[in-house]
Amino acid sequence: MLQAPQDTCFSPRQTLRCPGGRVLDLRRPQVMGILNLTPDSFFADSRVKAEDDLLRRAEQMLQAGAAVLDLGGYSSRPGAEDISPAEEMRRLLPAVAAVHKAFPEAFISVDTFRAEVAAEAVATGADILNDISGGQLDEAMLATAGRLQVPYILMHMRGTPQTMTQHTHYEEDLVLELVRYFRDKLAELRRHGVTDVVLDPGFGFAKTPRQGHELLRRMRELQVLGLPILAGLSRKSMVYKPLGLGPEAALAGTISVNTIALLNDARLLRVHDVAEAMQTIQLVSNTFPSALC
Repeated sequence: MLQAPQDTCFSPRQTLRCPGGRVLDLRRPQVMGILNLTPDSFFADSRVKAEDDLLRRAEQMLQAGAAVLDLGGYSSRPGAEDISPAEEMRRLLPAVAAVHKAFPEAFISVDTFRAEVAAEAVATGADILNDISGGQLDEAMLATAGRLQVPYILMHMRGTPQTMTQHTHYEEDLVLELVRYFRDKLAELRRHGVTDVVLDPGFGFAKTPRQGHELLRRMRELQVLGLPILAGLSRKSMVYKPLGLGPEAALAGTISVNTIALLNDARLLRVHDVAEAMQTIQLVSNTFPSALC
């Protein structure tokens, strides 16, 4: 069994303090709905086409029970096109403003690894930073998170979205690698004054489907870090490739792996299909009530 690192200085916390004095409670699992503002996200049905489509989807997700809406203007699928910060902001900022205006009580997360984009998004109404790179792709990101004083989702990835499939070889134990990575990043975040953190193991990011399944099976070992865990498994290749399917046919598989994630202590499910994720949480809670407390 992995032992808790002694130098992270993060006390166990299952709540996130957001702007305006609001608190996102993760003591019980919650759902984050994905709103892709990109033309090339891997699941075509998730791509938002216009503002009215965005607001319709956002309303549906919130009515279905989503606690967080995650907006992204940069596709992070393997081999995705690298766009400029200006283009990312052109896609992202109007969407954040529209959702914030229409649904002021909703928690808005922005999926970006760029400090400049993050700062503008928070100024426009975002509450949470969701950084796939853990500050590795923009050296100003962690300091920016500290300055903005918003919760930070810290993900594990190697390389970039364009190169990550070339970085799937791990010399040591995969979970041990993640624990050490998170330990070091958490210490750095603490130096910048960031204390509200969610850990994302990064399923599909520099990990093969086989490695993803190992990580899912052992995800509970990340509890040694004492922080809530996000599971981003929705319709990913580790779900559909073993079944010989594509992402459009991976809803049933997604429900299955989300069930496993909940039983391994996931506190935030990042999904395309909010209603089904909420049903999964309810049924797992009914069957294993102590597991989700």
